[in-house]
Amino acid sequence: MITIEELRLRAGEEIGVSGWRTITQEMINAFADLTGDHQWIHTDVERARRESPFGAPVAHGFLTVSLLSAMTREAVEACGEGYRLRVNYGFNRLRFPAPVPAGSRIRARVAASAVKEVEGGVEIAWQVTVEIEGGSKPGLVAEWLTRMYR
Repeated sequence: MITIEELRLRAGEEIGVSGWRTITQEMINAFADLTGDHQWIHTDVERARRESPFGAPVAHGFLTVSLLSAMTREAVEACGEGYRLRVNYGFNRLRFPAPVPAGSRIRARVAASAVKEVEGGVEIAWQVTVEIEGGSKPGLVAEWLTRMYR
């Protein structure tokens, strides 16, 4: 567990790396059902193999985003004395440099770039890179803001 003060002192340093997790076609299909985004590049396995420039179905970018909470929590357990909750505040930057094919494994590399006081708590700017095992480019790069409230 890392404290808020330690995050401040280590700003810009990599703090943690999550374990690998496999992105299955079943996860992609469930996400499509939840969001109503059934574009064939995600859900039609045969057509994606035939017609997609990626040669296989790919995860929705926002599916990858939705996994950030779990992967970041696994990589970095940030805790401060007296903080009772943590919430998403938004993104300053979010990019998807490479597609995440069904069946691939991803993990998050996490650094805290800034910690600042806000009313009732602190705001942490996380630099998160989601690697694709064996890939030359990441599937996601973001500056993600979370807030922890006392």
